[in-house]
Amino acid sequence: MFKAVALALLPLLAVASPNPQIYGAPPPGPATTSSAAAAAPSAPPSTAGQINIDVGAGGNFVFSPANVTASNGTLITFFFPGGAIPHSVTQGDFNNPCQPIASVNGQNGFDSGLQMTGVQFTLNVTNDQEPIYFFCKSPTHCGLGMVGSINAPSSGNTFDAWQAAAVKIGSSEQTLQDNGPVTGGIGAIATAAPAATATSASGSSGSSGSSGALQMSASGALAVALGVLSGAMMLFA
Repeated sequence: MFKAVALALLPLLAVASPNPQIYGAPPPGPATTSSAAAAAPSAPPSTAGQINIDVGAGGNFVFSPANVTASNGTLITFFFPGGAIPHSVTQGDFNNPCQPIASVNGQNGFDSGLQMTGVQFTLNVTNDQEPIYFFCKSPTHCGLGMVGSINAPSSGNTFDAWQAAAVKIGSSEQTLQDNGPVTGGIGAIATAAPAATATSASGSSGSSGSSGALQMSASGALAVALGVLSGAMMLFA
């Protein structure tokens, strides 16, 4: 009879086991794609008056979309992914690729500064008749073609010409010092430094809650199993 009781307890012991492989859950390991996406969400779809751009989309050295048309008053928000590779949105000069634009009438260009976490950076278009060129100033990124434009013309100083000029510089790209975010801008204005994306922390808390509930459930099952086993051993002693 003792053997029968012990066999009956095996399902409870299996549920209580700290080894997740026993009850079919994946073993602890790197964050899954879904949890990584929750930690650093990609840009949502653009809407009227609001254009959203992914920085380093898909882990590549690109802005997506890289070339947009926006009228005055349009907000353009750049979404930065999390990870170990920093990126920036730095206003550039078509005639001097991979270099920050010089001040015009005392007005400096915008610059998000190098960012490594899930943040967003927003521009407000103020002069839709003026092409705006930008690039990533993280070392080598501009020379790899990580550039973008707003209201670039369809001929002459086009987006394609801007990107080709950056790629031509290639490994000769000058390393730029990062002094943090710079508000302002020429043709489009950043009124604030990058801020944490509102939804970036939601995924991790939900994951932690599920894990905690699973641990509590396992602990309770283990306690019940050990209690029953102890009673059975006393009965047959």
